[in-house]
Amino acid sequence: MDMNKYSNKTNNIKTIALAVSLAISALLPSQSFAQGFTEDSVQEISPDKKNPESKPQIAETKQQTENELVLTPEITVDNLDEIYREMATNTLWENSTQPTDFYDSPFQVSIFSDANGEDSDRLWSQTNSIFAYGFGVIGLIALLPEDISNWDKEEGIFSKWSDNVKGGPVWDRDTGMLNLIGHPYFGGVYYQVARKSGYRQWDAFMYATIMSTFYWEYGIEAFAEVPSIQDLVITPVLGWAYGEWAFNTEMDIREGGSTVWGSSMLGSTALFFLDPVDSMSVGINNMFGKEIIKAGTGFVSFNEIPYGDSGQTDTQINFNISLQIGDGGSYTPSTMKRSSYQKDPIDTGIIGVSYGVGHTTLDSLWEIEGDKTTEYSLGLYFTRQFSSRVTYSKGKFTDGLSPIEINYENYSLDSQFYFNSENDFRPYLTTGFGETLWKREIDTKRFQVNAGAGVHYKLNSNFALQLDWRFYHSTNANTSDHNTSLRLVYLLGNGER
Repeated sequence: MDMNKYSNKTNNIKTIALAVSLAISALLPSQSFAQGFTEDSVQEISPDKKNPESKPQIAETKQQTENELVLTPEITVDNLDEIYREMATNTLWENSTQPTDFYDSPFQVSIFSDANGEDSDRLWSQTNSIFAYGFGVIGLIALLPEDISNWDKEEGIFSKWSDNVKGGPVWDRDTGMLNLIGHPYFGGVYYQVARKSGYRQWDAFMYATIMSTFYWEYGIEAFAEVPSIQDLVITPVLGWAYGEWAFNTEMDIREGGSTVWGSSMLGSTALFFLDPVDSMSVGINNMFGKEIIKAGTGFVSFNEIPYGDSGQTDTQINFNISLQIGDGGSYTPSTMKRSSYQKDPIDTGIIGVSYGVGHTTLDSLWEIEGDKTTEYSLGLYFTRQFSSRVTYSKGKFTDGLSPIEINYENYSLDSQFYFNSENDFRPYLTTGFGETLWKREIDTKRFQVNAGAGVHYKLNSNFALQLDWRFYHSTNANTSDHNTSLRLVYLLGNGER
């Protein structure tokens, strides 16, 4: 596979799609913050928000509401709006009450249940919409003539998808703008689908991981290109960081009266780019003074459609909005109110990025002189005893037979096991597997396993230094290399606790 040629074909397409997506910032389904309760229209009322097992009830009239709720001097039909519609959805993780032993297993996964009061019905309804739309696009392409889609109908429409899946994952050549901005943005889109359905950060991250891996990389995008190693990691991990920021930023703006720096225009603009579908819904409802639109779904997608027999491609960019129509009842915008926050031990503080320098010594079989390298990593520092990350090293080495510089790359998935975990100075062991790549050509890749040891020194909650030595062995090239590196680690958010 000619990776440079392949990259040139796809980079322009992805760059255009990124520009469009960032311009309109169309997030996936989110219910309107501004849907209110009135005497004539009362919807999605949770009779006991402190009880996680309590499910939202729907009452259409004041009489029904009075029958289903016990009204008191503190709870009346007139103030239901202030009591029950204070969040983005009818449930929010920070509002729920967990069992006292819940955080004994903080990494448990709850996205397949609603045991803690999450809105699983909303989550899976949105998921169904995403799948229906995405594979609807694939079905549409399958109906196009072969000279446009370049899909061999005799072999089946999944032949290209199958070839791409079998060919990956690979280290792609997308631009830094796409890998570090575009993919985190879309990862944040998936993340907010779960977060706005009342799930905590870890569950929202797991949902984003599943969607970005199986729906996108090995699903929709695999019809156009080979799955990417970077995308499998960057999309959900940095998507978690962006998605949580966008989620809280929207909440803060609405809590402050939908203004930014005292300006309602800046506030409206910011809310639009954070969630344009919701903003448009609110604007239409305000215009008519009725609940015309209840909720919306926005999608941005792009597809590289091959045609002809000379490798030409065509780019299709789609922007779709699906709106759920309300009942037309009276509509009163409500002010966003944030409830008390219950601190979850698993948050963006476990996300770590690092930058450093190293030196690689190569096996004589390579016939290439080792030299200094630049080191990068992105990973999750789950606890003070364990972390896992993707590590990438690159350098320009000299051929032993000539002065020509050769591009060297090494990428691996590594895990670290720390000792003396309660102290700032922590020795650790590291092990993992990956590949070495020469001249940026995919055909030169060689599988490697690695192991080593290092020391971790905590500077403060957010920063740490790491010095380690790693031994690499290639099972198919029968080579043994080693690398020494020093890196600065930065933990996002509040960092290590």
